[in-house]
Amino acid sequence: MLCIIIGFTTFAFMEWFAWFSHKYIMHGLLWILHEDHHIPPDTTFQKNDWFALIFAVPSITLIFAGTFYHSPISLSIGIGILLYGLAYFFVHDIYVHRRINIFQHLDNTYLRAIRIAHKMHHKHIGKKPGESFGFLWVGKKYWIMARERKH
Repeated sequence: MLCIIIGFTTFAFMEWFAWFSHKYIMHGLLWILHEDHHIPPDTTFQKNDWFALIFAVPSITLIFAGTFYHSPISLSIGIGILLYGLAYFFVHDIYVHRRINIFQHLDNTYLRAIRIAHKMHHKHIGKKPGESFGFLWVGKKYWIMARERKH
């Protein structure tokens, strides 16, 4: 039971970490890797895709350590990070950016709010200013906008 709690807590922590790293690292020191994500894509892969690998390293390391050194806490944290990464991939890359042609007909207020928040983030082409740096947690104003745009 403790491992499940640790995994879910890690998943929840990753939302804060995603917001923090997006706002202060991707739109800061590592803008050079993130910048191409804010312009219309002309290739399948972007420099921004390196972040998926960068963020996978701690997950892989913790899952490996947890498995081979019999550390259920390390394994639970690694799995929590992995599950967040999978959620990010499915929602951000597939649903929001339509990088793979599936999930296009899903429609509910929450998913609309995520898409609106992300579009508002992308309306800023430069490094600064910006808004909506989070991912799964969506601010109230985006929920309101999503309800108004009901199909």
